[in-house]
Amino acid sequence: MRGPVVVIGDTLLDRDVEGVVNRLCPDSPVPVLDETAHVDRPGGAGLAAVFAAAQGAEVVLVTALADDVGGARLGVLLAAAGVQVYPLRLAGATPEKIRLQAGGRVLLRHDRGGGAQTPGEPAEAVLRVVERASVVLVSDYGRGVARQPALRAALAATRAPVVWDPHPRGPAAVPGVHLVTPNEAEVQELVEAPTAATRLATAADGAERLRQRWWAGAVAVTLGADGALLSHAGSTPLVVPTPVAAEGDTCGAGDRFAVAAGLALGRGALLSEAVQEAVTEASAYVAEGGVATALPPPVRRAPQAVHTAVAGDRVGVAAAAAAVARVRAAGGTVVATGGCFDLLHAGHVATLQAARQLGDCLVVCLNSDASVAGLKGPDRPVVRQDDRSRLLAALSCVDAVMIFDESTPAAALSWLRPDIWVKGGDYATGEGDCLPEAEILRRWGGHTVVVPYLDGRSTTEMIAATAARTGVGVFR
Repeated sequence: MRGPVVVIGDTLLDRDVEGVVNRLCPDSPVPVLDETAHVDRPGGAGLAAVFAAAQGAEVVLVTALADDVGGARLGVLLAAAGVQVYPLRLAGATPEKIRLQAGGRVLLRHDRGGGAQTPGEPAEAVLRVVERASVVLVSDYGRGVARQPALRAALAATRAPVVWDPHPRGPAAVPGVHLVTPNEAEVQELVEAPTAATRLATAADGAERLRQRWWAGAVAVTLGADGALLSHAGSTPLVVPTPVAAEGDTCGAGDRFAVAAGLALGRGALLSEAVQEAVTEASAYVAEGGVATALPPPVRRAPQAVHTAVAGDRVGVAAAAAAVARVRAAGGTVVATGGCFDLLHAGHVATLQAARQLGDCLVVCLNSDASVAGLKGPDRPVVRQDDRSRLLAALSCVDAVMIFDESTPAAALSWLRPDIWVKGGDYATGEGDCLPEAEILRRWGGHTVVVPYLDGRSTTEMIAATAARTGVGVFR
């Protein structure tokens, strides 16, 4: 493929809660679920992006993320999957879908996050990445991203094949898309087609109505265990049966179908070939256990965000979210910086003070103990993360501290979306674009800068000097 796979749409935070039921609630005749485990994963467009990345593709996800704990969790999960997030601002809460399960069966689904919200405007970098895509998948979950006017204009202008996975509450596809992939219920709701004599006739009629109404190249209606029906101009519908009978959890099967079809089209496959490949992939997905087994190990093992409670309540994802939301609501400038900040010294303080002067709040992204050890060796950090975060939060120039476990702050940045990212002068000697975070900031129109650093202040040098004087390699 000549360019990235670009997925555009609404991302949800999905959580599967597994437990056991062995009694009824005493005040109501409902089962009591004793939780034994839970798994978080990106849902909606985020799940489609994870599936595409698992196939080895370079994947860009254009989605809206909220300034809350759920948005931060999604940032971590998507980064673990290798997905490049080009975020839009989401003014409301992160939409969440929680499935309560026992013995592999869903007892109840709990949705939260409120109704659809209008996402923020995309940065120029978003429009450019759509322009150079090898294939675009619009994964619409009816929450607003597919309605964004600038994104729709970019989709209409791209030369890449566009696959549109629709939602009844979402907008019509941009005219001229290559393939629309509704399921049976969705196509019935989208065109209000009458029920025909047979299931296939109903699907074929609905697909042709939708194809003409949306000026689409083709419509593939997924039929669950019976495969898919492909309707395209001037031909008899193509029915693609499943290669094997598959029963199991179908959550995510539609996303898997759309991704497989999109990847095939991006490689130059014919529409009929793409749909056949998609049916095979989706059938195998269900047969092998569905989403529970399809998530890549890095996503299943992605650590929870570190929530540290300290006096003043300025440490943790919730504290950072509150600070950022407050400043954005007032139209202010969000500034962020990051690092290990082991053995806090005057050089650190000078950098933090200079950074705070550039905007209306300063969020410090702090490497966790595990992250510092991975970067600097098993003898570091000297000061543990709880104490490092307390010291930073006590500074008047710091509005919030959030701790991250990864080797880089990429996931934290994709969620925070600071207007300005600051590093001390020891990290670069030339233009701010030398910083590795510069490319990430450009995704939403942010900027990277370097501020002067006090000479002769270095944690590593302080440790070495102390070791030379005391003969102790590392002190605690």
